[in-house]
Amino acid sequence: MDGVLGGYGHITAVDIDGSKQFLNSILSLDNPPSTNLALDCGAGIGRVSKNLLMPYFQKVDLVEQDEKFINTAKKNVGANNAKLGTLYQIGLQDFKPQKEYDVIWCQWVLGHLNDYDLIAFLERCSEALAENGVIVIKENIASLEVIEYDDDDSSVTRPYKLMQQIFEEANLRVVKVDVQTGFPKEIYPVHMFALVINT
Repeated sequence: MDGVLGGYGHITAVDIDGSKQFLNSILSLDNPPSTNLALDCGAGIGRVSKNLLMPYFQKVDLVEQDEKFINTAKKNVGANNAKLGTLYQIGLQDFKPQKEYDVIWCQWVLGHLNDYDLIAFLERCSEALAENGVIVIKENIASLEVIEYDDDDSSVTRPYKLMQQIFEEANLRVVKVDVQTGFPKEIYPVHMFALVINT
């Protein structure tokens, strides 16, 4: 847990609690998504699938490019877990959803995609949304109005305005946004966005 959360494994309970509150608010919208099938993007060791998505959804599919992580995720959630759907070992820049999803959850992974790949990925996700489907993005947001680069894990942290521009480019509209509370002050602010197709 510490490894996948960069030494902050102790924040997982607070993180999941904040995500549950956000997910509950999405499921309380006037036209909420169904709870048949969710997709966990950049699923890592299955932390979000197991603790957040599986209690809500009948099935959860996982996308994770790291073979070691996806094998650990299978063990973590239980290979015989009836709620475990398909596991896709592939990077998000190459992933093309093959099903219709009620909720597509992307957390702490999109900083590994460049802007072009991220827009294309979000466009493919929007095409894979079921009726009233929602894309949820939970990501670090740069405090300054510039992209911040992390050479250690080859990722970027984008400012809020750039995230908004990317959503617009992908023809997505923000229907809800919230900020995760209870995290240590020294880490980036974490925002949660609920996105629907901009009609």
